[in-house]
Amino acid sequence: MALSKRTIDKPVIFHSDKDVQYASKEFRKLLKDNCLIVQTMSKEGNCWDNVVAESFFKILKSELIYHDDYKSIEQAKTTVFQYIKTWYNTRRLHSSLDYKTPKEIELEFMKIQHRY
Repeated sequence: MALSKRTIDKPVIFHSDKDVQYASKEFRKLLKDNCLIVQTMSKEGNCWDNVVAESFFKILKSELIYHDDYKSIEQAKTTVFQYIKTWYNTRRLHSSLDYKTPKEIELEFMKIQHRY
């Protein structure tokens, strides 16, 4: 989604755990073909390598997933997408972001980038 929605003109790190979807040949080729994306993976049993992602998934499960009974994979995908796009990124305050939203942080970052 990031590749289709954004222009990546500087190197980006894609950090994940070693789950099969991130270790598959197809996924790794996709990242390799986009040479500005560097993949890193957590070491087995080392949750500290991926603490931000782990925190996100804990929040996603506790605020959304465990409160719904999905009838299909498509319904789950749509619900998760809507949660991230309309709540998590734009309205939910994050203590690790000085009680700002990810969208606010992104806009601040973009303003700084345009100054230089």
